Amino acid sequence: MGTPEIAAEVDAKLAEVRAALAGEIRGRGDVCLTCSFQAEDMLLTKLAIALDPEIPVLFLDTGYHFAETYAYRDRMAGEWELNLINLLPEKTVAEQEAEHGLLYQIAPDRCCGLRKVEPLFKAVAGYRVWITGLRREQARSRAALQERALFALPGGRQVLKLAPLAAWTTRDVWYACEQLEIPLLPLYERGYSSIGCEPCTSLPLDPNDPRSGRWGGRKVECGIHIQPVPSS
Repeated sequence: MGTPEIAAEVDAKLAEVRAALAGEIRGRGDVCLTCSFQAEDMLLTKLAIALDPEIPVLFLDTGYHFAETYAYRDRMAGEWELNLINLLPEKTVAEQEAEHGLLYQIAPDRCCGLRKVEPLFKAVAGYRVWITGLRREQARSRAALQERALFALPGGRQVLKLAPLAAWTTRDVWYACEQLEIPLLPLYERGYSSIGCEPCTSLPLDPNDPRSGRWGGRKVECGIHIQPVPSS
């Protein structure tokens, strides 16, 4: 439990996030939320479904996730009655490995492109607003993250990308999840701080960098969160 000061600060931040979500979620089916089932995304999902229980929750099912991630996804999707949409790549893991080998080892950018970037951009193109749990504190590559920005998809279509937790700290997220009684992915208890596909996720290499356990330190982003077009 935090101090009264922390409680008041997080409560104020929660009120701001709820207001930001309410300003866009209108039950029209034109807003989606991407969810990796990590803490930030679970917090946003909890807040979003309170406004629209049918909001599409997009999950990138790469085929390479931890067994714990899949079990937690299925559990929470059932308990929260999520409108879960599992986004699948064009090829199965077996098909991709038969054709290209272990891309996550020899060409991780290409693997992420095929199994994450392409399926997500194709899906997001069908919505007006894309809500994401990105935070500036997560990585140096996210330091300039805006809470609202137009995002250019391949082909030129733009969607409004919302990152309501952009200014939040890890402490804020974990405190809010505790206050809202959100059970978290069990992999956190094993020391993981940023959780993606199992072959490309390890315990943090740098205790001060939560994403240092991703891709063996070879990169920090999968390619989904490229620089957006500045909003007018």
